Formats: sequence, structure tokens, C-alpha cells
Amino acid sequence: MRKPLLILATLVGSATLFAQKPAWQPTPGHLTLPLWPNGAPGTPPNPVPEVDTTTAKDNLIAGKPLIRLGNVSNPTLTLYTPRYKNTGAAVVVFPGGGYRILAIDLEGTEVCDWLNSAGITCVLVKYRVPGSGPYPKSSAALQDAQRALGIVRSHASEWHIDPHRIGVLGFSAGAHLAAALSNHFDRRLYDPIDAVDGLSCRPDFAVIVYPGYLSLAEKNFAPNPDIEVSNQTPPSFIVQAEDDPVHVENAVVYFLALKNAKVPAELHIYAEGGHGYGLRRTTLSVTTWPLSVETWFHTLHILSDSAGSHPPAK
Repeated sequence: MRKPLLILATLVGSATLFAQKPAWQPTPGHLTLPLWPNGAPGTPPNPVPEVDTTTAKDNLIAGKPLIRLGNVSNPTLTLYTPRYKNTGAAVVVFPGGGYRILAIDLEGTEVCDWLNSAGITCVLVKYRVPGSGPYPKSSAALQDAQRALGIVRSHASEWHIDPHRIGVLGFSAGAHLAAALSNHFDRRLYDPIDAVDGLSCRPDFAVIVYPGYLSLAEKNFAPNPDIEVSNQTPPSFIVQAEDDPVHVENAVVYFLALKNAKVPAELHIYAEGGHGYGLRRTTLSVTTWPLSVETWFHTLHILSDSAGSHPPAK
């Protein structure tokens, strides 16, 4: 009788270990830091564990599945450093997911792989979801974004980053978050907790990919008044497909606001592409957008020989 009991105990133990396995974690070798040393503002005492919400019925992107990470209550940032040439530029990445989930691989780790290949440090932000935005409906995600930019600037020397070449890149809701941070950087949306919060959280540039929430469909696509563009808004690159069900007007309206504020901006509209393709290449030309971004980086001297280079961070 002891042998069956031993087998049963082993199975139960294995099931418990499996249940405790994180829904997502970075591959080994990447530094991960909590955004908030004592927990995020307003975090419940017993948060629900993170979970990959993807099911067998969910769509594939370029023939591959993706992780839809939900129940994020302990936000983090993860550092991805270039393995070879380090240009000194850095990009803080916000995955999309409608402020409900995070497409953490499609619009996160895969983006970091691309940026690293161009010699750019990538900082992937796992911000709070669900119900964490858009601002001002909720300020949680924007709090996380402000805090993340401050942390990156505070570690610029240690991570071999130029503190004046730190940008943001976001997709869908994450693109809205990047735009919100580009225009809400003068005042923290939380009580400062340490020296990090005394540093600027203004991005030096922004890449806005198939954004949502930047225009109001119910008001004939008027600009979202909660995103107040000014001449202090950083230079921005915007891309979207005309057939995007989230509405291409989000990109067009934001571009016009930047133009009227005399902010350098580049707008790329493609005829086809839909929504949520990330960097995964298909036969549609919209998926060549990363090449255009790299060209834009050189145009702004974010990437250039004159900008200098730094050794890879150890």
C-alpha cells in the first residue's frame, strides 16, 4: 500500500509545483526589478496570481500563439542589454492588451530581441492590468510608466545608457500609455517615495504602434482631451493600418496634434494589416515598420556614429 501512496504524493506534489509556476518570467540572464519597493499604490493585500489567459480558441499571429498575461498586480521592469555593440540608446517597451492583459511576448520580449540587434538597450515593463487605464479612468498604468522611466534614468550610468536618449515604444493600449507618458511627465501621479521620483520621466522620443484611445469615436474622432500635446511632447513615430478595427483615426489625430504643436513627427499609414501584429513578419507591408523605425532613429541621431557607443552592460 505504501507504493501507491508514494506515487499519489509525488503526483500531488508535482501538480502543486506546476500550479505555482509563474505564468511568464524572463529567460535567464536578465535583470528584473520591482517598480515599487513596497508594493504598487493601491495594491490589494491578497492579489490574484498572474495567469496566461490564452485559450485554444484565441487567434494566432503569423501562425504562432502568444502569451496574454493577466492579473498583473506586482509590476516590474526587465533589462535586455545588447550582446555586442551598445549604442547607448534605450527604449522602454509597453506591451498592449486593452489594459486587460499584456501581450508580453508578441509586443514585449520579441521587441527587445529586435532592439538589442540594433544595439539598443530594451527595458520591458510589466505594468498593472486589468483595469489600469486608460488615464484618467485609472492612473495605475501611467503611474507604473512614470516610475519605470525614472528608474531607467537613475541606472543610466550603471546600464551604459545615455540619459538623454531614452525613449518609449508601445502597442495598442501600450501605445496610448506611451503617448500619455509623453504628455504627462511634469507631475508624478503618486506620492514620491525616493530619489528616483525626482528625476525626469519625460521620454526623449516615442514610437506609437497601432494606438487606441487617442481619438473619441463617439465624438466623430475628436482628439482625446486627456492627451494634451504641447511643444514639450517628444518627437514621435506613429504607425497604423487603415483597416485597423481600433480605428486609424487614432494615429491621424495624434499626428495632427503633434504637427500643430510643432513637434517633429513621422506618420506611416498602411492600407492593410488590421491590429495586433507586433513584429511578426507577414506578406503585408505593414510588418516592415521596424525598418522604418530604425531609419527614423538615424534621422533623429538616436542611432548614429556621432552619438557614440558604450560597452555592453555586465
